[in-house]
Amino acid sequence: MKRVLPFAFLLALGVPAFGQAVDSQGASKLSEDLSRYVGKQVIEKGLLKVSAAGDVYQITIDVRTLAKMFPDQKLLKFDMQPYVISVKPRADGTWDVATNFSQDGSFEINGPEGLQSSQFSIKDGKGSGVFDPALAAFTSATSSLAGMTMTSKDAKQTVDASVGAATGNLTATKAANGGVDFTVSQKMSDFLEAVKFDDAESGLKFPVTIKSPEVSVSASGKGVQSKPLLDLLAFGVANEDEASLKANQAQFKSLLLAALPVWERIDGNYGFKDFTVESPFGPFRAAQFDAAFGMDGVAKSGTVSYAIKASGLTVPMQALPSWSAGLLPTDIDLNFGGANIDLDSMARKAIEAFDLNKEPPLAPDFGDALVADFMAKTPKLVISHSTVKNAGTEIAMEGEMTFPGEKPQATVTFDVAGYDKLVEGLQEAAKSEPEVAQYVPVALAVKGFGKTLPDGRLEWIVNAAPDGSVTVNGVMLKPADPVGGDDADQSDGENDGGESDQTP
Repeated sequence: MKRVLPFAFLLALGVPAFGQAVDSQGASKLSEDLSRYVGKQVIEKGLLKVSAAGDVYQITIDVRTLAKMFPDQKLLKFDMQPYVISVKPRADGTWDVATNFSQDGSFEINGPEGLQSSQFSIKDGKGSGVFDPALAAFTSATSSLAGMTMTSKDAKQTVDASVGAATGNLTATKAANGGVDFTVSQKMSDFLEAVKFDDAESGLKFPVTIKSPEVSVSASGKGVQSKPLLDLLAFGVANEDEASLKANQAQFKSLLLAALPVWERIDGNYGFKDFTVESPFGPFRAAQFDAAFGMDGVAKSGTVSYAIKASGLTVPMQALPSWSAGLLPTDIDLNFGGANIDLDSMARKAIEAFDLNKEPPLAPDFGDALVADFMAKTPKLVISHSTVKNAGTEIAMEGEMTFPGEKPQATVTFDVAGYDKLVEGLQEAAKSEPEVAQYVPVALAVKGFGKTLPDGRLEWIVNAAPDGSVTVNGVMLKPADPVGGDDADQSDGENDGGESDQTP
């Protein structure tokens, strides 16, 4: 579907009159409308063709013509069959879209770093959906394939990747702000990626294999400005040369502003079941591994978030000392990101300030002023409640950090359940591993700073102030930095010496 959606997306504004029969005249009109988004050369060179076939239009995309556009034919080679997308106008103004993206192909790029090649095969790949030109988006779509393999090679590594059967679904509706709200889900079976590093210069040979019997992908978006983004694409195609872009920069700025905030919110998640990384040290495993990302659009007070979760963790012990086995985490849940991120002001000021008729388009000091204004809005790094645990110990943390000056201001809270078990583990290991003994006093000292909570957990509240001081549970761990730094200290010393010389 990644190969299907971008081209079918361009059908916006390319809709024949309702009730018009599918014929060669309609195909010519659709081809002309599509050229607004892909450029006339793409049509003229045969990369994209539109023809009438019964009651549908067939959009044929022949990527082999890309190689023919290069002056040096040795730089780029394609061996792929054309993709054919069937589109049929519906009575309500939307389109039925269908394609078979099964493919056996290859391509080569002969670049500065040598030859890079790739061969791939997609078995029984199918996709279908309903595209709404009024939204410039699919309101529904599904895809499936029986399996896919790919092999890529360059001078230093070989990558073999494959997946088994896979399915995907998409739905979208009109958003309250006129954009598009969407959800996407995809499932793949038998994911495998084997990477072999072989660097002759350094002598490094390092194979790594990543695999999972089941991978799930999900994403959702709110208020995606699909129509304004499509208008920007059309403007870019119509103003490819520099002179035209400069002459029409007022329209360009207007279109950029119309596309804000680009989206209100985007969230996505990758999930791997029985995740395994096989390495020369042995296998790293997780019963479940998830990675999530979320981001507001260009907002005045936006947020960004990341999450990494893993359960049932195991690592190869041959890569670690034996005494560390009881201290290793079995589950992690890390959540972090940012808040108070004002991208809206930055974007609007940059759009207003740039002038393509000047060199450079932005004043030399514009970037520094923009960054200073951004920092004045007090953006902050945020650690949401996160945990790392094993059978006997659980460490939790949360906090935030801002940058009111040159030095950060932060408050981070740590609390630990089973801290005594952690210390006991170190003390037991020290009996047979002398090097562990050095960590025991440190662990006991850290415990001394802790505060015992009603449930028995130990808590440490760490505060770092802009003056450089650090306190733990209100106890000064590091004093404030001297005002003026080392130069001030040296000056004071010289003054003391001068007074000494005058003493009778």
